[in-house]
Amino acid sequence: MKPLTYLAVTKSEDALAALKKTAGAQLLAGGTNLIDELKLGLQMPQQLVDINALPMNRIEPLPDGGLRIGATVRNSDLAWDATVRKSYPVLSQAILSGASPQLRNMATTAGNILQKTRCSYYRDTTYVCNKRSPGSGCAAIDGYNRPHATLGTSDQCIATHPSDMCVALLALDAVVQTTGPGGVRPIKFADFHVAYGDDPARENVLLPGEMITAVDLPAMPWATRSVYLKVGDRASFDFALASAAVVLDIQDNTIRQARVALGGVATKPWRSADAEAALIGKPASDDTFAAAGLAAVKQARPQKFNAFKVELARHTLAAALASAAAIT
Repeated sequence: MKPLTYLAVTKSEDALAALKKTAGAQLLAGGTNLIDELKLGLQMPQQLVDINALPMNRIEPLPDGGLRIGATVRNSDLAWDATVRKSYPVLSQAILSGASPQLRNMATTAGNILQKTRCSYYRDTTYVCNKRSPGSGCAAIDGYNRPHATLGTSDQCIATHPSDMCVALLALDAVVQTTGPGGVRPIKFADFHVAYGDDPARENVLLPGEMITAVDLPAMPWATRSVYLKVGDRASFDFALASAAVVLDIQDNTIRQARVALGGVATKPWRSADAEAALIGKPASDDTFAAAGLAAVKQARPQKFNAFKVELARHTLAAALASAAAIT
C-alpha cells in the first residue's frame, strides 16, 4: 500500500480546499467501498479527507413537501426513517435488500451513489480492464460474463452498476445536490451516472473538486404505491442479477403515471422510458405489465453467459408492477 495522509475536516469549505490542494485526494465517510478498493490496490489516493464531522447526516423536510437526505446519512438510518418508509417505501425496500446490517450501519448516501462496480475483472488487477486502465481492453467480454450488463454496454465495458438504492432513487426522480469550485449545482439523478460507452473510467458527471452534499426527493404523493423487487443467487447479502423499482399512479384501474428503473442488468441505474410508455394510459393488468417487461429489455445486448438476464429482468419488472398495483 502506498503512503497517504489523513485529514479530518469540520467545514465543507475545508473539504473542498483539500480536494483542490492535493491531487488525488478522496473523501472518506463510511468507507465500505473505498477501503475495499484501497486493499485491492484499485485506488491509491494521496490523501483521505474525512468528512464525517460535516453537518450532512440529517434527513429533513423540504418546503415543497419533498425530503432532503444528507450525504453522510447512514443507509440504515435512511431505510428505517419513518417518513421514507411511509412516503417513499421503494427506497426503504431497496436499501434493506442490499448488503448486510453491519455494512448498512456504516455506508452513506453519497458513498452508495458513488460506489464502484463489483466486476470481478475490474477488481482483479491481473486482468485487463478499461475502467481501471483505459485502453487496456475488457476481459469480461470474452470471459465469464454471467453477472454482467445487457443494457448500456459497449465494446469497451460491460460492467454492471451494483447499487440497489440508486435504482430506487432513479425511480423517485431524485436530485443530487453538489458543491464545488463553481458553487452549488443540482443534478437530476437520471443525468448523474453515465453509461460507460467509449470511456468506461468515467462513471458520473461530478467535476474535479466537486462533492455531493445531499439528495433531494420531490414531493410525490403517489410514491406510496411503489415496490422494489430484487432477484439474486442468494436471498441476502448479494448483488442483483435483476431488480426493478416501480412507482405507479393508478386511478380507476388506469395507470396515469409510472416510473420504472432496472438494476443488476445495466452499466448504470437504468430508467426505462419504453416500459413507462407501455404503462401510461393502460389498464393495470397482467397483460399491461407483461408488455412493459418486454418493452424494458428490447434494447438488451446479452453476452455469452448472461442471456438469461433478459428474461429475468422482464419477469422481475412484471412481478414488481403487479405487486405495486395490488397496494391499496
